Amino acid sequence: MQTRTATCRCGQLKAECEGTPIRVSVCHCLDCQKRTGSALAAQARWPEARVTVTGDARTWERIADSGHRATYRFCPHCGSTVAYVIEGWPGVVAVPLGAFADPEFPAPRFSVYEHRKHRWVDIVGDDVEHSSTPSAVRMPGRQLHDPGREE
Repeated sequence: MQTRTATCRCGQLKAECEGTPIRVSVCHCLDCQKRTGSALAAQARWPEARVTVTGDARTWERIADSGHRATYRFCPHCGSTVAYVIEGWPGVVAVPLGAFADPEFPAPRFSVYEHRKHRWVDIVGDDVEHSSTPSAVRMPGRQLHDPGREE
């Protein structure tokens, strides 16, 4: 099983992610733009049991546009977000793609909050789902398929 390692800029905070992500997406919401300092945020999600975060971390919480609480784990030394959870995605951890520093990382399959997308941004691919709603409108407790686990 493949393991991917995401780190903060100074390298002391790490997220080890086992297996294939269950979702790779980009978000164009204004808060993600502020968090990343860019026109969008790109992230991958794994089941919580497949992510181990080590190092000195601080947390910060906010209520997302979806109405769900988002809790971010970031490095207190360099400020990089390395992992976060959103209560609308129970049992799932998101990791910013840039923290992997891997240009070969799988492309996003979902692009959300496109009504806030910069006009010059274009997320391409025939298999990309485009939406103006949050990353998923999920029923609480819905089970996600874990491609790394045999059923």
